[in-house]
Amino acid sequence: MKQMKHWQDPVNALLGIWLVLSPWVLDFQGNLTAVTNVVIVGLLLVAAALGAIFLPRAWEEWTEGALGLWLVVSPWALGFRTLESARVDALATGAVVMVLALWVLMTDKDYAGWMGGGAAQ
Repeated sequence: MKQMKHWQDPVNALLGIWLVLSPWVLDFQGNLTAVTNVVIVGLLLVAAALGAIFLPRAWEEWTEGALGLWLVVSPWALGFRTLESARVDALATGAVVMVLALWVLMTDKDYAGWMGGGAAQ
């Protein structure tokens, strides 16, 4: 069995599952915009994280980082910033996803080219 390359990827997969479940756990299922946003982003995050687990490439980390960034700005972009539980969910989860993705990009020697030195995978 192949050893997992980054511990951050299964954590991001779990965060994606959390996002899918969070509207009902945090009781904001009444706001269709917020629910749709976190469910879609959660499913995309699970897919990107699973891809990064089974076939690690730098673009998957970039995808996870972009999804995290979207989560951080989405309460304002989609207009649910006044719904505290949805806003905090998106901000906190998005920040953690971004930090984990950037952590991998900055520490994995195989991805070192992303900062301009060589070609990243």
